[in-house]
Amino acid sequence: MSIPQSGGGPIEDRAQLVEYLSSGCKPKDAWRIGTEHEKFGYCKDTHRPLPYAGERSIEAVLSGLRDRYGWAPVEEAGKLIGLIKDGANVSLEPGGQLELSGAPLETIHQTCDEVNQHLREVKDIADEIGVGFIGLGAAPEWSHDDMPQMPKGRYRLMTDYMGRVGTHGTQMMYRTCTVQVNLDFSSEADMVQKLRVALALQPVATALFANSPFFEGKPNGHKSWRSRVWRSLDDARTGMLPFVFEEGFGFEAWVDYALDVPMYFVYRDGVYIDALGQSFRDFLEGKLPALPGETPTLSDWADHLTTIFPEARLKKFIEMRGADGGPWRRLCALPAFWVGLTYDQGALDAAWDLVKGLDTETREGLRVAASVDGLAGAANGVGLGDLAREAVAIAEAGLKARARPGAGGLLPDETHFLNALKETLETGKTPADELLDDYHGDWGGDLSRIYAAYSY
Repeated sequence: MSIPQSGGGPIEDRAQLVEYLSSGCKPKDAWRIGTEHEKFGYCKDTHRPLPYAGERSIEAVLSGLRDRYGWAPVEEAGKLIGLIKDGANVSLEPGGQLELSGAPLETIHQTCDEVNQHLREVKDIADEIGVGFIGLGAAPEWSHDDMPQMPKGRYRLMTDYMGRVGTHGTQMMYRTCTVQVNLDFSSEADMVQKLRVALALQPVATALFANSPFFEGKPNGHKSWRSRVWRSLDDARTGMLPFVFEEGFGFEAWVDYALDVPMYFVYRDGVYIDALGQSFRDFLEGKLPALPGETPTLSDWADHLTTIFPEARLKKFIEMRGADGGPWRRLCALPAFWVGLTYDQGALDAAWDLVKGLDTETREGLRVAASVDGLAGAANGVGLGDLAREAVAIAEAGLKARARPGAGGLLPDETHFLNALKETLETGKTPADELLDDYHGDWGGDLSRIYAAYSY
């Protein structure tokens, strides 16, 4: 989850909220790729999750990265809770999941190099203290009581609130991991087309990257339990957002939506002030109960936008949020999938043609089907496997058209990063299917073998 935003002055009228979003518009040559991924840390001998502090801990990993690899510390109330370097940051999810939020980079070659460098650095520190990291969409064995809580004020507020507005919120916070990619747009019209494609095809991404078939020590009946969790979290801030597909949608409509999402907090002088369930509209009028008489800054607006969790999210860029955390090849495959679909106009038009006929019911049905059945899922006669094959083909064409070379010119484009997805389509087996095969086969139902087999 996001670190506190900064740099915004006072908000004097609602138009500034729209301008904040529209200021993300960039010419095509300035478009970048930002890849984020989360992973679970655990003690190698016990397979228990890492505590925040101690000899084998999240704090020890962060300190090692800071001291050995030159990352600058981020602290809250005197506790090390993150790192920054060269436009990237390392942060903590509520249960200690370690997240890399990568720098905005020009090519998938670069972003994959960044991911690999990060994983090498983490493994270097982790190996020395008997710690491992694994990429899965959900913690396979741990209960809620097993999970530590990171020393971040934001998370203390959210933990209490999640229990009031849904049934799976704390599962999301403490026991799931995702990989996502953040992409740019050139104009309001470009944003609209990309966001519609992004939302309509998130179920395809969920199915292709499904990697959480276990929970609390046994199969859970879903290929992506992480996706299932998001469906019962908080209806006010999650979902497939049918209004995005309505005529006239644009930056103003997103502002209206965001203003009606209940607040979590206001960040002031290093402290998270409880504003749970309160209204940003009231805040604009100086009527926020948490801060009577005070009006918000653009930093407050930026913070509020980070507390909205639909399947695709608009800030000054678009976040693709539908995929489970996974093995390293898929950390590179996700940006390849979405860049291929959206960074070439011909591919973007083809992707829109693919999904523009889907109605609200079908899009939501595919979301459910992806979490339960992965690529075998379907809704209203639309099969996720067929949709995925067409989407990956469009993405491949888009990457070929982009023609961004790598490896010193030895690679003519970025299409090879899609190989993991093409293999999945050829075999019909998602990562979740492979995990279940292992569990029912060679592992003989011994889920503890997942750590040695699937850790980075």
